[in-house]
Amino acid sequence: MQASSSSQVRLVVMAGDGIGPEITAATLDVVRAADRIYKLGLSFTPVTIGIAALDVQGTTLPDAAAEAAKTADGVILGPVDHNAYPPVAQGGLNPSGELRKRLDLFANIRPARSRGGFPSRCGAPVDLVIARENTEGFYADRSMFLGSGEFMPTADLALSVRKVTRAGSTRIAEAGFALARRRRKKVTAVHKANVLRVSDGLFLECVRAVAARFPDVTYEERIIDAMAALLVRDASVFDVLVTTNMFGDILSDLASEISGSLGLAASLNAGAEHALAQAQHGSAPDIAGQDRANPASLIGSAAMLLAWLGERRGADRLTRAAGAIEDALDHAIANPQWRTRDLGGPLGTKAFGERVALLVDEVATAR
Repeated sequence: MQASSSSQVRLVVMAGDGIGPEITAATLDVVRAADRIYKLGLSFTPVTIGIAALDVQGTTLPDAAAEAAKTADGVILGPVDHNAYPPVAQGGLNPSGELRKRLDLFANIRPARSRGGFPSRCGAPVDLVIARENTEGFYADRSMFLGSGEFMPTADLALSVRKVTRAGSTRIAEAGFALARRRRKKVTAVHKANVLRVSDGLFLECVRAVAARFPDVTYEERIIDAMAALLVRDASVFDVLVTTNMFGDILSDLASEISGSLGLAASLNAGAEHALAQAQHGSAPDIAGQDRANPASLIGSAAMLLAWLGERRGADRLTRAAGAIEDALDHAIANPQWRTRDLGGPLGTKAFGERVALLVDEVATAR
């Protein structure tokens, strides 16, 4: 039965820069297929951000765009080329960082999973998730109430401020342990407390306190540099990694590439009230407009968004749709003839999205 208007799911779509419009269009092909099959009641509102918005409105994130994201049920965000933006004073806001702050998307959930037929790059198949704190840390746009967290007192001295709070550390730990309880029940806290004794000391204090509330979950700690080496040695032994912003950003790219390819790496930015699907990779302006980009990362991120919405709403159809998209991605990646060129296949961006959309239908029929 068609979803009623009262259960409509309103999604804001921000295509972004570079390859963003191409992979967003491919992602929407897949999500619309899931919407049609599972009667999800999705509506899509396109909102312009990035360089296109800067050219017309003088800012890369207009106030109306941020407000649209705040009032939507979820956001699909294409990659942004913020390194090419002008200074903030000239309208060059980073939409990704700004939305994480304004919507309080404190948890960046980044799975790294090997897919059948496409082996991991270092030994055994990988299935781990990184729970990355998303609103503080060393990121200069997220560490100060007013002004930048990076500054130069003199022409020869640059300083960067790291922000670690008890509230921020506690809630990302809670998210990580809750996730582990649904998986293989193991959490690894990643830190550099041997050097950053105060800030990472506070982080570990908070994670340990949360760990005490989850006695059924195995807990361990690893120093960041050792963790990088251990992922290369055997990432298969890890389940959920909980860490601060910058460490999580770096480790998630490493883990995703080890598991198969960064081009397959999904990512969800989630908070208590809002969630935003976003590919792990960047805007790749060098291949923009050439139908060469792999949209799998954003497709997988959209599936994560549907799963998040399904859990919040208790809506089984959303959960099943998310699972069907994931299974369709598995099927596409397992077949060399259905892969994109970066994975050794023949398909372009549009054709890959169309293939995955067809596979969603096949998966749903087989269930």
